[in-house]
Amino acid sequence: MKTTLTIVLAITIFAACNSAATNQTTATADASSDSMNASSVKVRGNDTGWISLFDGTTLKGWHTFGSDSVGSAWDVDSGAIHLNSSKKQGYQTSGGGDVVTNDSFSNYDFKVDWKISKGGNSGILIYVQDDKPKYEETWHSGPEMQVLDDERNDDRHTPTHRAGSLYDMIQATPGAVKPAEQWNHVEITSNNGKLDFYLNSVHVVNTTMWDDGWKQMIAKSKFKEWPPFGTFKTGHIALQDHGFDVWYKNIMIKKM
Repeated sequence: MKTTLTIVLAITIFAACNSAATNQTTATADASSDSMNASSVKVRGNDTGWISLFDGTTLKGWHTFGSDSVGSAWDVDSGAIHLNSSKKQGYQTSGGGDVVTNDSFSNYDFKVDWKISKGGNSGILIYVQDDKPKYEETWHSGPEMQVLDDERNDDRHTPTHRAGSLYDMIQATPGAVKPAEQWNHVEITSNNGKLDFYLNSVHVVNTTMWDDGWKQMIAKSKFKEWPPFGTFKTGHIALQDHGFDVWYKNIMIKKM
C-alpha cells in the first residue's frame, strides 16, 4: 500500500513539474514572439528611410540663416512652423530671416505642407550655403520653389514667380495651387541632377541641374548676378521670410 501511494505521489509531482515547465516555455516563446514583432515593426519603420525635420512642438533642428539660433518671429503654431510677420524689417520680418536646416543634404526626396496668408509670399530653397559673409541671402546660392498667394500677390504677374515654380527659371504647371489660407502639399525630389517639383500631387516642374541647359536658364534669370548660384550639389533646406505670415508642417526627408 505504501509502495502504491509512493508511486502515485511521484507521478503527480512529475506531472505538475512538467506542466509548469511547459507553461514557462510557452510564456518565454510568447515573450520572444512579442519582442520579434516589436522589432519587426521598428525595422519596417526604419526601412522607409523617412526622417522628420520638425517634431511639431519645437524648432529643434533649425536656425536662422547666418545665426546659431532661430529668430523670435518664428514660432510653432498648431503643430506648424509659423512666421509671425507683424513687425516688418525691409522686405522681411524683425526677428525673422530665413530659417535653414541644421543638416545639409545631397540627393533626397523632401515633403512638406505649406499655408500662406492672404497676399503672401515665401519659398522653399534647396542647396543653400549657410555662409552669410559670403552669401548675403539664402537665394544667392540656393534655387527656390515658390510659395505664393497666386490670387493677390503682385508676383503672380510673372509666370515663373507663381506658386510651385522654380523661381525666375521655370513656370509651374498652372492650376495646382490652392487658395491662400489653405494647406498645399509639396514634394521635391533631387537625385544626381534630376530635379522634380510636385504641388498637390501635380508634377509642376521637371528639369536637370548643372548641365548646359541649367546654366543657360541661370544666365537669363536674376541669379546671373551671383555666379555660384545653382552650382552646389550639397546644401541646407531653407524656409523663406518674405515679410508675410506662412506656416509649414509635416516636414520629412528621405535620402536617396
